Amino acid sequence: MEEHGNKTIMCSVLFLDIVEYSKKSVTGQISLKDRFNSYLSAAIRDVPMTDRIILDTGDGAAINFLGDVEDALNAALSLRESLLNEKLDVEYPLLVRMGINLGPVCLVRDINGQPNIVGDGINVAQRVMGFAEAVQILVSRSYYDAVSRLSPQYAGMFHYQGSRTDKHVREHEVYAIGYPGDKTIRGQINKPIANEAENIFSPAIQHAKVAWATASTRLDTLVELGITRFGQAGTGQRAMYIGIIAIPLVLLITLLANRTRHSEIPVLPAVKSEQEAKVDQEGFVGVASAPSADSQITASPAPILPTRPVSGAKPKARKSIDNKIATDKPTQSDIQEKVINKSTIENTGIATSSGGTDAYISVVCVAGTEVFVDGVRKGRVSSVPLTIKVLPGKHAVIVSHTSRGIFTQSVELHPGKTMHIKPNLCN
Repeated sequence: MEEHGNKTIMCSVLFLDIVEYSKKSVTGQISLKDRFNSYLSAAIRDVPMTDRIILDTGDGAAINFLGDVEDALNAALSLRESLLNEKLDVEYPLLVRMGINLGPVCLVRDINGQPNIVGDGINVAQRVMGFAEAVQILVSRSYYDAVSRLSPQYAGMFHYQGSRTDKHVREHEVYAIGYPGDKTIRGQINKPIANEAENIFSPAIQHAKVAWATASTRLDTLVELGITRFGQAGTGQRAMYIGIIAIPLVLLITLLANRTRHSEIPVLPAVKSEQEAKVDQEGFVGVASAPSADSQITASPAPILPTRPVSGAKPKARKSIDNKIATDKPTQSDIQEKVINKSTIENTGIATSSGGTDAYISVVCVAGTEVFVDGVRKGRVSSVPLTIKVLPGKHAVIVSHTSRGIFTQSVELHPGKTMHIKPNLCN
C-alpha cells in the first residue's frame, strides 16, 4: 500500500451496512457487530493485508481492494453465505446490505495517521448499497463491465435491475448477484419486519385504547339519559322508541334465519344396499347409510317412503349393470401393484428417466458448495452429490466455495445422459 502514496488509483470497493442497527439496544448492537466482524474477517482472510484497507463506519464497513477486481465479489459471496447459515431463531438477526463499485479513490492519512480512502469510488459504492435489500448484493455498472469481461460465467451471475436515482439526483445502473427471494432469506427477514410492524402500530393501539375508554364512558352516559327520557315520555313516544329499536332487530334475525335455512343441504346417499335394490324393483325407494371401510355394506334402518313405480326397470338389466360395476372395481392385488410401482418410481428417481429428453448434471464436492448453471443458483452440495435436471445443449456451470474458490466449466449435454463434475478444489 505504501507504494501507491497519495496517488489516485482505481480499486473495487465493497460497502456494507447492518440493517436497523441504530434501532437496536446496546446489547443488540454489540451482538450484531461481533458477528458481523467475525463473518467479515472470514470472508477476506485470503486477501493479503497489503491489498486491502478496511474502514469501520459504525453500523457497517467499507473494504477497498487494491489487488484483483474479483476479491470484492468473492468476499461478498462468502459474507452472504455466512448470513444465510445463521439460525433463524437467533435473538438479533444479522441482516446486511451490500454494494460493490469500481471507481477512482485517493489514499490519504486520517487524523490518527492511519490509512484512509476518499473519492468517488467509495461514494458510489455507498449509493449502490443504499438501493439493496437485506442480504442482497448490488453492483454498479462499472464493476459489472469489468468482472463480466473476465469470463462468460461471471456475466451470467448478474441480473440487471434498472436505473436508480440517489438523493443527489444522480443516476446509477445496478446489477444484482443471485436471487434475494430465497426461502432462507425470507425466513430471516420475516422476524425484523414483524418487529418493525409492531413498533409502528404500537402508538396506534394505545390511541385506540384511549378512544375506546372515552367512547364507552360517553355511551354509558347516553344510555342513562335514554332510560331517563323513556321513563318521562308519553305512550306515543314510548311506542316510537320501541319501534326504532325493534324493527332493525327483527330484520336482522329474519335475515340470519333465512341464511341458516338455505345453508342446510341434504346429503344424498352414494351407495345402495341389496335390500334397497330389491325395494326399487317393487316400486319403493329407500334411504341408504354411508358406506363403511369394510367390503360389506349394511342398509340403514331409516324408514322406507313409498313412491311411484319405476317404469322400464327390469331385474335382468339391473343385474347386468351391477355385474359390470363389480368387474370394473379394482381388486386388492391391483391396488398393491400400483403402490409398488409408485414406490419404485420415486426411489429410482433419475435412473428411471435416463431414456427421456432431459439431461442431468451431477456435482461432487464438499458440503456447503454452491452450484450455478447459466448464472442461476441451483442449490448446495450436501453429504451426497447434487444432481440437477437441465435441458440438453450447452451450459455454463459455476461451482463456488467460500474458502476453496470458484470453478467454471462449459459442458454440452445430450438427452438422457448425466454429466459428472468434480472440480479440483473439491479434492
